[in-house]
Amino acid sequence: MSLDGTYDAGNIFAKILRGEMPAVRVYEDEHVLAFMDVFPQAKGHTLVIPKHSTARNFLEEAPEIVGPLMLGVQRVAKAVRAALKPDGLVITQFNGAPAGQTVYHLHFHIIPRWEGVPLGRHAEGMADMQELKGLAEQISAMIS
Repeated sequence: MSLDGTYDAGNIFAKILRGEMPAVRVYEDEHVLAFMDVFPQAKGHTLVIPKHSTARNFLEEAPEIVGPLMLGVQRVAKAVRAALKPDGLVITQFNGAPAGQTVYHLHFHIIPRWEGVPLGRHAEGMADMQELKGLAEQISAMIS
């Protein structure tokens, strides 16, 4: 899909927000929802999405949504760092299919990285749900 288009209210993240699909939730406030990526590239791979948005990508998002969204991303990233003690963090966001975007609801990836541990390929394999729940509990406990 290109950078331009119409928001699809049937996308997986919209369904998660409406409670139609399950998610292993990490954090939620009035602006954002953070949950574990079920196709993680690394242990602790977490996604953060705006709750009140129909932006397909960052370029479409309204300025009044961006501020609270970025605060949520930072809050969750700090909790991932505190809980999992990675050597580094990748915080990324894709705009359009050529850039790697596969779900067309604005979202950020927080991916912990450890020295010498290769980054997995996205959608390479589905994570164990019990492991994701444990990681979500660890990260949630560190949110301040």
